[in-house]
Amino acid sequence: MECQECHQRPATVHLTKVINGDKTEVHVCEQCAKEKGYGESSFSLNDLLSGLFNFDHASSLGNGTAPSSTPPAQQLQCPKCGITYQEFTRIGKFGCAECYKTFDDKLNPIFRRVHSGNTEHNGKIPKREGGNLHLRKEVEQKKHLLHQLIEKEEFEEAAKVRDQIRKLDKQLQNEQGGDG
Repeated sequence: MECQECHQRPATVHLTKVINGDKTEVHVCEQCAKEKGYGESSFSLNDLLSGLFNFDHASSLGNGTAPSSTPPAQQLQCPKCGITYQEFTRIGKFGCAECYKTFDDKLNPIFRRVHSGNTEHNGKIPKREGGNLHLRKEVEQKKHLLHQLIEKEEFEEAAKVRDQIRKLDKQLQNEQGGDG
């Protein structure tokens, strides 16, 4: 996309402004963004996180620690890297991959807010490159649904889903047999 101001460089700054329901989009290059002052009110990652985690980022800058009503001995802490949840909210980064598991209960509500209720990343598979990945993914989703239905003791619906899984499995076998 080309810069809307200079029409010479690629647009790398994309801003969307919504005022009273009127949406305005601006696509400019970095140089024009600086000249027009578009970058002056930009947010940092910590500003974004402070809004999501509902903590006051400005007050955490004063003394270097995030405000906390939890006594230090009771703070949630990653067993692998030792980072506390309060430290994470202050710096905006996890210390290791284990942090995702440790802070899972606190993260899921945030992921739901950010991702319109979704807490699981499924990704996208290009149709022409995916081959039978789409079918395998659908089978996995149906199996998950089947387990949920069985737990709820909705056996009639579970039988329908089971039949759908069998049909998809046959389709997968036919595609794999045809490729070899």
